[in-house]
Amino acid sequence: MTPAQNSAAVVTGAARGFGREIARRLVARGHRVLITDLDADAVTATAAELGVAAVPADARVPADHAKVAAAAAELGPVGVWVNNAGVLRAGRVWEQPEQDVTLQVEVNLLGVVHGSRAAVEAMREHGGHLLNIASMSSHGPVPGLAVYAATKAAVLSFTTSLQGELDLARLPIRAHALCPDAADTALVRDEQASPDSAMLFSQKALLTPTAVADAAVALLDGRRVVRSIPTYRAGAMRVAGALPRLGLPVLARLRAQGDRRRVGGS
Repeated sequence: MTPAQNSAAVVTGAARGFGREIARRLVARGHRVLITDLDADAVTATAAELGVAAVPADARVPADHAKVAAAAAELGPVGVWVNNAGVLRAGRVWEQPEQDVTLQVEVNLLGVVHGSRAAVEAMREHGGHLLNIASMSSHGPVPGLAVYAATKAAVLSFTTSLQGELDLARLPIRAHALCPDAADTALVRDEQASPDSAMLFSQKALLTPTAVADAAVALLDGRRVVRSIPTYRAGAMRVAGALPRLGLPVLARLRAQGDRRRVGGS
């Protein structure tokens, strides 16, 4: 695979949060980084802060991913592609506006699919690493975030299936999925006022973006396909998903706990 100091790295949705911190670490590793975001002003400001290239882009649009891939190739052979762009809307699924449902599916799932296709095309000759940011909600039910959880479960399934396809095609690309628990980002804080966001606050403390970025970049050093942080929460979520009659009552208690923390501002 192409050495870091000679390769370009793409991070989508990188104007803030996980994406910005991941980009910061890729710069430190010697990559020539290109970041994208739908918010043109914010991504330009972040690019100036980090000393990287920026392209305003919409993760929902395949042509935008192609544009990003072409711009990254001008920096060097693409060796890393991180599909980080995502949105979250809390609420009971039957009460959510149609546009919120559609937005989550298009950004969180189709954005990853379109970005992965562009990444594979960019890296198929020389190899590289494709990292998709999934979620702890990939592993089981999350009442109050049903649509979001469904999209992230699909991202996890897509990534593992994609690695199988890459292996069968003998392409030198490693696909990875990172499944972090809720973190202290604008994505989460913007939904804190909604009671349906309670599950996001059910852990003792929100993860930090820096901790998630460290875990994300560490995946690029090996062949591990899936990593969840913290690990113990992933196990509990899988049990809840496999045995919903037992798991859902437990999640209801966790939701009540999370609601107290949500209101308390933790």
